[in-house]
Amino acid sequence: MARKTPDVTDDDFTERIVDVDVSSEMESSFLEYAYSVIYARALPDARDGLKPVQRRILFAMDEMNLRPDRSHVKCARVVGQVMGLYHPHGDSAIYDALVRLAQEWTMRLPLIDGHGNFGSPDAGPAAMRYTECRMDHPALAMTDELDQDTVDFKPNYDGKESEPVVLPAAFPNLLVNGTTGIAVGMATNIAPHNLGEVVQALRHLLKHPNAGLETLMRFIPGPDLPTGGRIVGLSGVADAYATGKGSFKIRATARIEKVTPRRQGIVVTELPYLVGTEKVIEQIKKLVQTKKLTGIADVKDLADLTSGTRLVIEIKNGFNPEAVLEQLYRLTKLEDSFSINSVALVDGQPRTMSLHDMLTVFLEHRLEVTLRRTTFNRNKAADRLHLVEGLLIAILDIDDVIAIIRGSEDAATARAKLMEVFELTEVQANYILDMQLRRLTKYSRIELESERDDLRVRIAELNEIIDNDDKLRGVVNDELAEVAKRFGTPRRTVLLESSGQSAAASAPGPLEIADAPCWLLLSTTGLVARVDTESPLPDRGPRAKHDVLQSVIRGTARGDFGVITSAGRVIRMNALDLPTVPLTANAPNLAGGSRIGDLIDLERGEQVLCLASLDPESPGLAIGTARGVVKVVKADILNKDSWEVITFKDPKDRLVGAVELTDEEGQDLVFITSDAQLLRFSTDLVNPQGRAGSGVAGIKLATGAEVIFFGAAGVSSGEVVTMTAAGEALPGTETPTVKVTPLSAYPAKGRATAGVRCHRFLKGIDRLQLGWAGRGPAIAASATGTPVELPAADPRRDGSGTPAKKSIGTIGTA
Repeated sequence: MARKTPDVTDDDFTERIVDVDVSSEMESSFLEYAYSVIYARALPDARDGLKPVQRRILFAMDEMNLRPDRSHVKCARVVGQVMGLYHPHGDSAIYDALVRLAQEWTMRLPLIDGHGNFGSPDAGPAAMRYTECRMDHPALAMTDELDQDTVDFKPNYDGKESEPVVLPAAFPNLLVNGTTGIAVGMATNIAPHNLGEVVQALRHLLKHPNAGLETLMRFIPGPDLPTGGRIVGLSGVADAYATGKGSFKIRATARIEKVTPRRQGIVVTELPYLVGTEKVIEQIKKLVQTKKLTGIADVKDLADLTSGTRLVIEIKNGFNPEAVLEQLYRLTKLEDSFSINSVALVDGQPRTMSLHDMLTVFLEHRLEVTLRRTTFNRNKAADRLHLVEGLLIAILDIDDVIAIIRGSEDAATARAKLMEVFELTEVQANYILDMQLRRLTKYSRIELESERDDLRVRIAELNEIIDNDDKLRGVVNDELAEVAKRFGTPRRTVLLESSGQSAAASAPGPLEIADAPCWLLLSTTGLVARVDTESPLPDRGPRAKHDVLQSVIRGTARGDFGVITSAGRVIRMNALDLPTVPLTANAPNLAGGSRIGDLIDLERGEQVLCLASLDPESPGLAIGTARGVVKVVKADILNKDSWEVITFKDPKDRLVGAVELTDEEGQDLVFITSDAQLLRFSTDLVNPQGRAGSGVAGIKLATGAEVIFFGAAGVSSGEVVTMTAAGEALPGTETPTVKVTPLSAYPAKGRATAGVRCHRFLKGIDRLQLGWAGRGPAIAASATGTPVELPAADPRRDGSGTPAKKSIGTIGTA
């Protein structure tokens, strides 16, 4: 049968319409919303430094017994517990708050021990079903005293459960971990601080409640951020501590170092608070693409679990790394600002707080918590003492007690008789009645009396704390010291007054390195470097602490030069590729040089002989081979990275020496052979050839001999150093002999002649191991660069020399 629909008239709708003023309704609704956001979501309580959702997470995990000694559980389980019992909001908001409590780069003292992907400063965490968590040790210090009536509880949102209004908080979490939140019409942003420093300030404030800001800042000079970095300028910090509002700049920790053999770079090891490497890299790449930032060759993120943050920014050759770093500070998040707005709930009201206010509120909270805990423990001890005293009365007449109980018709009668006969209270009588007979076996009068005495002493101590404010403050002071000892860590953030810039950073000079005159150096152990000076290099004494110089040429900082190798090649390099080394009063410090083999590609067995300026105005480059060939080739620069300067007649031949000629008068070319023959002749006897030329005969070699040295020297200042080697004798049985002779002792001969003898061999010696001719005084070094003392000069050109005190590896000039 069809149902009859009642008639609906316009009067029915008219009766349900309520006229409401829109402005009043908006005002009322907005105030309710604002109240909910301010008090129930966005702002922390000044006492425990926690927002409601954070407090509920820790309380729920404490109720679930997720302590550090227990295994991790799924974060989804914790989020569900919190959402179902205490926090009726979205699961994503709860999970976000939980994740923040576990992030080491966000919290100075993390409260949750996370297991899994909890994100990074650039990326969010994995879903809650994939991550696990449990309470960390500092979280126990926040919740451990909840069962001792230390704080008030309130009903949860549906009235079926109860939750704490505030946590006991054994340390000042508001300052230590900081907080951030956006409410309606107000916001809060408090930087993290060092626990040890804050505790020291609290302990001082316990004894001196009226301590001023200057005194407190001796203990808390500034924030201590989890990511380290450098705070630049402390005036903003002082303003924030005084008024609750202020700002300061945070700079990344960066240093200039050699990142590749050819380039310097900026290595960033600490970033500003809440700034990630991916964000910085993205900013740098965008600035380089738009040409707002120059001088950067590459950016690499080399962070790992061992070394932590390591962002390497390679600088192009020719650019000043300090100037580039200043640009990075100005244009990227390598320098960031942090605005402090210390707003928190005090007695249920939002309040902007100074440093003194935040410390005072926490101390008042800890004093109250400690007083309530002490009172709770005193009352608990008093209750136990009351029961022990009743047991002592009953145990003396235990037979009468048992007889009274057995003779009573019910428990009420037995209770009344016990109270009447033994003058017990109702609580004592009930305890005796509820006690099983088997428990009486463990009691003895001596044990009960000992427990009674201990309880009386304990109660007296607790009463003294309750009644004496100084004792109460002493307990809080000791507990704070213990917390700092357990959880305190060294300061991570460096505090810098004013700009905090070094002299180089404040005046880094031009962005690009000028094409200024310099010296290019090659040592006998293959180190190359650049000395940025136009002045002549100082002479070095025979006691240099590193190997000797093999080649020294003039150049410019942005100019090209050549590297001559034993394969007859010229390899072009740029002076900017060489590291700059300081010039000391005694010598260039080549310790900061680079290995030439790391800068150029050498073939197997190919050796570097010298550096050449490739100046087209120079007289040319003289080269000599092991087969006695000499060639002078014009120094030119080709549009190549490498080119040949000689065509070898013998495929097995090689260059043994190369020297860039000068306009100096009296400069001769010098050959020294393995059979102790020396030939010097004028450079005028060798005509320049093209690069494809194979040279001309330089010295006439005896059968089995080869050239061991080729170079150039002025007759007036030249010296010759020769050292023999063992021949047919067993190695190590013959001591090498060394001889130093003026070059003028050797007569000049014609090109392609055999020369004259330069060293007389003793019995068992048949060849030279080392020969050298150049501008004196000569200095020698071992193969490792250790200085070796040479003997005094011997005017006899064919002398046998003196026994060597130490084997010589290389010889050079001052």
